[in-house]
Amino acid sequence: QVQLVESGGGLVQAGGSLRLSCAASGSIFGIGLAWYRQAPGKQRELVARISSSGGVTQYSDSVTGRFTISRDNAKNTVYLQMNSLKPEDTAVYYCNFPFPRSDYWGQGTQVTVSS
Repeated sequence: QVQLVESGGGLVQAGGSLRLSCAASGSIFGIGLAWYRQAPGKQRELVARISSSGGVTQYSDSVTGRFTISRDNAKNTVYLQMNSLKPEDTAVYYCNFPFPRSDYWGQGTQVTVSS
């Protein structure tokens, strides 16, 4: 099993940037990964995903052009660079697999964007 721990969230003004990190307890070599978010009163949604090699990335329509997912297999870490943040990006952000597994949901990291 691989444990996933999210970090890097915080409070930022609209238009600002944050970089989230997802640190794995073991090697992520050969494993595709993804970022999800859940806003109050809404279901968890897929934000971005990255292939095992990092060669293929996909984003939700709401974040395309603003967010970038990347990975550093040597550090066993996946990142989400968030630029031009909007209040509607406010949510708890989680990492998991492209087809999420219930046993890999962590505490997430809170991102709050003020207007």
